[in-house]
Amino acid sequence: MFACVTDGEADAGAASCTCCQPTLRYADQRITHELSRRGMLAGAVAGLGFAPTAYAQAARATPPTIVTNFQLFDGKTPRLRGGQSLRIEDGRIKEVAAAGQGAPEGAGLVDCGGRVLMPGLIDAHWHVMFSSLSPVQLMTADVGFIFLSAGAQAERTLMRGFTTVRDLGGPSFALKKAIDSGLAVGPRIYPCGAVVTTTGGHGDMRMNSDVPRSPGGPQSQIESMGAAAIADSADEVRLRVREQLFLGASQIKMVGGGGVASPRTTLDMTTFTVPELRAGVEAAADRNTYVAVHAYPPAAIRRAVEAGVQCIEHGHLMDEATAKLMADKGVWLSTQPFIDESDNAPMTGQSRTNLLQVLAGTPNMYGYARKYGIKTAWGSDLLFSSEVTERQGVLLSHMSRWYSNAEALRMATAGNAELLALSGPRNPYPGKLGVIEDGAYADLLVVAGDPLQDLNLFANPDKNLVVIMKDGRIHKDARSGAAATMGSVIE
Repeated sequence: MFACVTDGEADAGAASCTCCQPTLRYADQRITHELSRRGMLAGAVAGLGFAPTAYAQAARATPPTIVTNFQLFDGKTPRLRGGQSLRIEDGRIKEVAAAGQGAPEGAGLVDCGGRVLMPGLIDAHWHVMFSSLSPVQLMTADVGFIFLSAGAQAERTLMRGFTTVRDLGGPSFALKKAIDSGLAVGPRIYPCGAVVTTTGGHGDMRMNSDVPRSPGGPQSQIESMGAAAIADSADEVRLRVREQLFLGASQIKMVGGGGVASPRTTLDMTTFTVPELRAGVEAAADRNTYVAVHAYPPAAIRRAVEAGVQCIEHGHLMDEATAKLMADKGVWLSTQPFIDESDNAPMTGQSRTNLLQVLAGTPNMYGYARKYGIKTAWGSDLLFSSEVTERQGVLLSHMSRWYSNAEALRMATAGNAELLALSGPRNPYPGKLGVIEDGAYADLLVVAGDPLQDLNLFANPDKNLVVIMKDGRIHKDARSGAAATMGSVIE
């Protein structure tokens, strides 16, 4: 990168300019090495969109937008109401007012044609990097291909109406940054980075040749790619949690037992001890954020609650006493309405055995959550298959088995936003999400049909989502006569 003398002259200690000083030459070598290593990846991400400077300039130049002629679901109220309009400025809802207030000169106009206007959907359990490729592909494919695939899937996620996701495991930091800066198209991402797991726990997908492990020794491939962080003591937990927070995690995920996608685990097992879990909770609390723990059986859930964890992921095998404990302690349940094998990528062996246990436990879990009033978030947790990830809206429609449509929609909008807010000052998007009210982010959907009457509308987003807006910018406009322009302002 820097060049003014020959290498030989520099090695001889030439001092004609500061470029040849050893410190600067070391920095030059390091930067050059990093650029070579990351060049293809950066180019791949850049190819997904447009320059961040142009994006920022366009955002600053955006005139106000007035949205009219809609039936409003605001994310909270369990009924539609009309007679209102929205004014959007600088990516936020400036004002919700009575219809007919007029528009400032130069403002864009969105006539919803009497359709339903609602907040963008939030998926509380998503895996940005692992949603569309199989485990074998993730372990063997070129890193550039993995990021290109994740970027394409992020755009499809947004096109299904999900304007925000909480990423619960995987190296999504770079893609989040690319989306936020306008280099790529996708939802807002709340990243947790690598899942923190014990040796042999869910998320430990190492090869047999990686065992035995020596503390402080070289990392395995799955650790070096940022998918998992192995910790087998309270001190190691603190280290791994602090590393993810250092990288930019908005919350931490720890694994309290076995899981479906890890064939060497069973759902009845537990992993971290209470002191180890507490070490993670304390390390996260030092950064004013929280820990979510992957746990299915009562024993794993109870350990997490005893350690002060604020959110349980899954919980499908909980019993009634454990449900009551969660409610009494105010612990969130972030879970998924899995009802049959089509809701997951094909499983065999122990993984299928684990999946069948989850499917059998789903009705009881939701029954307990309702009975005891557990704070419950909706998520999809779809993994390892581009075909299965297309069912994201289908999983939302499953919620009508246990909740009213209005309750399910509130859960997937304003309710999930309350869970995201647990990240406090680590929140990458400080502001109101999941609602349509003054000051909220302008993440909006215009729906062809009434989702308060039919959640199945989200199972076919190509047909039923007419307008998709994020940050006040259009990403889809299928209104009659409207030009669908990716990333433009609605005119």
